[in-house]
This record gives sequence, structure tokens and C-alpha cells, in this order.
Amino acid sequence: MKKGGFMSDKIAAYTQAVKEKLSPERFAHSLNVAETAKNLSIKYGYLSEHVNSFDVFAEKAFTAGLLHDIMKDIPKTEQLEIISGGGVALSALELALPKLWHAIAGEIYARDFLFVRDSEILSAIRCHTTAKSGMTLLEKVLYIADFISADRVYDGVGRMREKAARDLDEAMEEGLAFSIEELIKKLFPIHPDTISAYNEIIMPARQS
Repeated sequence: MKKGGFMSDKIAAYTQAVKEKLSPERFAHSLNVAETAKNLSIKYGYLSEHVNSFDVFAEKAFTAGLLHDIMKDIPKTEQLEIISGGGVALSALELALPKLWHAIAGEIYARDFLFVRDSEILSAIRCHTTAKSGMTLLEKVLYIADFISADRVYDGVGRMREKAARDLDEAMEEGLAFSIEELIKKLFPIHPDTISAYNEIIMPARQS
């Protein structure tokens, strides 16, 4: 990746794969999330002794954003087939929450059909809907990018964008609280990973 933009052969291939799987609206969303994830990674990313580490992280964030919803428009029966074929057994709670399946199927599809080998990217795709405890920087970047991408227009998105521009963990608090509140309003069960992520990020703020 070069500063100011990139289009590696891998990303070009991933972009085409996503375009073929998604509706035009969902494809546009995926491109927006990829760009937002890249920008967040540049803001909150890190440098190491490796001269290209910063650019590598930004490319990973872009890739995770691009691929995160690749299974979203696939019929639920096909999502279950991919999940089963990937060796994952859904819990009773997960079976009752079909909206979570695309993230699980997406990780498997990226791994087994697009040959993504980066475990951080795969994990970010897997938990972009539920979150989880112990999230890496890349996982947080994707989770928040999905909330604040340019196409998002829900009530409160401005506040989310302000928090994401100020502090990533503040944005995580806001996003998790928003998700839990919406699930409660709809009388939906809440995945334990979401509860664990919320408790982990909120407890230090309440103890200070």
C-alpha cells in the first residue's frame, strides 16, 4: 500500500468478489466501511521497527472492511451450509439469531474461498456484529467503521462519529450500549460476546 491510496492485486480480487455477492447498496456500504476502517487505522494505528508496518495495518483494515459483509445478501440456508462446511457448530442462541450468521459465514468464506490467511482480518470479520472481550485494535476499528461509514444515517450517528474522532474506546462504549439497547427494545436475546465486550470496556470507566 502507498500513502494516498492503493489497489493491490489481492484487494482488486476481493473487491470483485464482494461486488459479485452483494447488492449495489450493500457493495457501496462495504466500500464505505473499508475506507472508514482505513482512516481509523491511520488515526489509531501503530508503527513498529518494520518500516512498512503502518501501511500494512491500514491495508488490513481496508481489507476487513471490504469483506465484512460479503455473506450478508446470501440466502440464510446457504449461510448455514457455509458455516457447517467450515466446521463451526452454532450454539442454540446463535441459531436463534440469523442476523449473526453472515459474520460467521463471512469469516469462513474469506478463509476457505478467498484464501485470506491473516488471522486478525478473519477474527475482525467474525466479531464485527457481536464484538467480544479482548478485542484487538483492528477488531475495534472494523466494529466502529461499520457504525460510522459515510452511508450511515441513523439517529445518533453524528455522536458516534464525534466519539470515534476523539477516542476509539469511547466510540466502543457508545456502539455497544446502542446495540444492546436496540436488542432489548426488540426483545431479542443478546449474544454473550456482546455482554462481555460491554462489561470489559465499561468497567474501567466506572472504577476511575
